[in-house]
Parts: sequence; structure tokens; C-alpha cells
Amino acid sequence: MDIVTDLVLVGALAVAWTAAGLVADGLPNSRTAAELRRRAGWLSALVIGGAAVFVAVPTVSWIRPGEQTAPTAALLAAIPGLVVLTVGVRRLGQVRRGAGAFATAPHTPLPPGLRAAAAHPLILVPMQVTGLAAMIGVPIAARLVEVPTSNVAGLATTIVGIAVLVIGVRAAVRHSRLSLLALAPIDRGRPRAPLSSR
Repeated sequence: MDIVTDLVLVGALAVAWTAAGLVADGLPNSRTAAELRRRAGWLSALVIGGAAVFVAVPTVSWIRPGEQTAPTAALLAAIPGLVVLTVGVRRLGQVRRGAGAFATAPHTPLPPGLRAAAAHPLILVPMQVTGLAAMIGVPIAARLVEVPTSNVAGLATTIVGIAVLVIGVRAAVRHSRLSLLALAPIDRGRPRAPLSSR
């Protein structure tokens, strides 16, 4: 049993995906289109790094003999990570291309519609959930928690479920608020119907 290798792999997974969740949370706070594009580039790099660790875990486990906990620990983050790689990356690419349209004017303030797109829950929620699940995998990799026999595993599942709900609701509320701000200029510019005279 090599606990150090398992901890390094799962720790790297947790660091990469937690950092991705933090950067994704800050995307809508960008002041300019150039800053948004830069942050989206960092986020893409973190997602690639996190995906590389996902690939490294089974590869190293196949090479190393003996009992290993890294695959079990990484499996917790695999499903939300798959959502990131199938849906989140596409949305992130749209945001990055949208910000890239302002490359000739890098100091352009971030348009409200682009800010709302950067706050889309399908970008933020899967990344933060993947980071959370990867962090929960660290004590499993350290063999402090045995899955699925431990009572701690059931408690962790409940806590993760509540955390996912909170993350999802927060992201949906923020995206809804920013979407309304993006539509506000359209509503102001729309001609009003004349009042009918009685």
C-alpha cells in the first residue's frame, strides 16, 4: 500500500478542481472583456489539468501493484467532472469567444449579456461540485475513511448533497439577477405603447 502516491494523486485532483471552482466563481466579476477572456483562459487550463489528473489516476493504479484507494476517491468527482467536460467546457468556450470579440478594444467594459453568460450555472456548479467531491476524496485516499462501510461516508454524502443544493441555488439566483440586468437596457429602449384616450 502506498498512501503517499494516493494522496498526491487525489490531492492534485482536489487542488485543480477547487481552483477551477474559485476561478469560475470570479468570472462574472471581471471588469473588462479582456480580463474575462484571461480568466476564461486560466479556467480552461485548470480544467485541462484536472482532466489530466483524472486520466493519471487509473493509469498509475494500473502500473502500481497492491491495494489502492485513489481510484475510489477519484470516482466521487468523476460524475460532476464529466458534466464539466461535456457541458461546462462548451459554455466556457462560448464565453471566451464572446470576450475575444472585443480583442481590438481590450478596455471595453464587460457587457451585461456576457457577464450573465459567464455566471451560467452550467459553468460554475459542476466545477465547484467536482472540487468539493475531490476534497472529500482526500480522507478516503489517506485511508481515514473506508467506503462504503463507514458511517462517516453516509454523513459526507448528506453534507455534499446539501452543499450541492446551496451551490446550485446560489448560482441560479446570481445568473437570474445578471440576466435581468442584461435585459434592462432592452426594456428601456423599447418604445412605449401610447395610452388610449378615453
